[in-house]
Amino acid sequence: MSQQGPILVVSTARRPSFAATLDVGRLFPVVETGWADAVRAVEQVQPAAVLAANSDTDEAGLAELAARVAARQPYLPLISVDPQVPHPDNVIPFFQTQTLQTQTLQTQTLQTQTLQTQTLQTQGGSSDRLVARLRAALRVRSLHATVMRRLVSATPMALSHIDPARDATVLLIGRGGAYPALSIALGERTGVVGALSIEAAAKHLNVRDIDGIVLGEGFSPRVIDAFLTVLTEDARFRNLPVVVTAGDLAPAYDLPNLEVVSDDAAQAVATVLPLVRQHAFETHLSRTLKAIDADGLIDARTGLLTREAFERDFASAIYQTQQRGGGLSVARFAFDPEHPRAQFDGARIISRLMRQMDFGAAQEDSSVVVVFAETDLKTAHTIARRLSSVMRHTSHGNRDERSEPAVTVATLLPNDSAKSLRSRLQEEARRAAS
Repeated sequence: MSQQGPILVVSTARRPSFAATLDVGRLFPVVETGWADAVRAVEQVQPAAVLAANSDTDEAGLAELAARVAARQPYLPLISVDPQVPHPDNVIPFFQTQTLQTQTLQTQTLQTQTLQTQTLQTQGGSSDRLVARLRAALRVRSLHATVMRRLVSATPMALSHIDPARDATVLLIGRGGAYPALSIALGERTGVVGALSIEAAAKHLNVRDIDGIVLGEGFSPRVIDAFLTVLTEDARFRNLPVVVTAGDLAPAYDLPNLEVVSDDAAQAVATVLPLVRQHAFETHLSRTLKAIDADGLIDARTGLLTREAFERDFASAIYQTQQRGGGLSVARFAFDPEHPRAQFDGARIISRLMRQMDFGAAQEDSSVVVVFAETDLKTAHTIARRLSSVMRHTSHGNRDERSEPAVTVATLLPNDSAKSLRSRLQEEARRAAS
């Protein structure tokens, strides 16, 4: 990966200790500046990333720098080293000291609360962790630049367009007393999937698009170590944001976005949310590239077909099935229209799990319609039940409720058209609702 510009280091110190780690990681050139000149330096230097020593600045200074960084295109990572003040959502925290410390953080409502940061021994050394986190962020920047280059229309796409409550999902693992507080705090800011065991968490990781993990209390250090080791060894999960709120970790983990904090819910959310947002942005960019490769036929948000492409393929599939013979069935997954996040989660799950021969699209009526090619009615019911069973344990917004869609299935009859089959599917749904 080629570096697209210098690294800007912002600090009141002559040369902060973490700046030397960039030389070791061969991340250069490095330009250093003070907080008084930080905003101007972003415009003049045009850096590829900004590292800020936040132990010597106030909340207003960090917010001003974050606002200027957020306006840059492509995505400009801003990493806050040892933050002592509340940080905006586009600021990625990094704790280089791994000792028991007390931090007094002022909240956005100007209420002061004391949060204890119980952090770990170094994960292979703070310098290695910082370089790894920076490289992970720079990969997102490179991906964003690629998407911007390949988009035909000048459609704006920025990190600020990613709303964690709408676009991201965090896997919360735990079974201790802090679990309810973590669930509520996370659920207020993003989608949450709960798991009371490591085995349940592994199932969610294999069938869902997860943008971050919060590992709470209730597990022995040996179990935590085994889980983190599995994440390290699997390329699919290695770059996931992971926040651990309990346990002493002795070994090193090749997880660039791993942090260990106290079991305070606010501290855990403040640490994980910027990383989750960055990961959700990265996955959105990846889906956008696939949509570009598919000539715009794929919806970049869900991974399913666009509605126009679906209607065209639906009519073609019916015609070809009737000409050649065989079976074709359609399933409709109806979600609660009061919670649009439920439809989005369901569509993402379906796009990840459905067979390559099948296709579907999110509909305007808060449903998702999926076509099962070469499939009879009995088999279609089985597939639909399996897909539906995966959608049961996601909370949406401030409400902690299960999301299991109402499912109806219809199969193609000899004289059916696309319109008549869809009408019968809708009639089945109305009868099921009544």
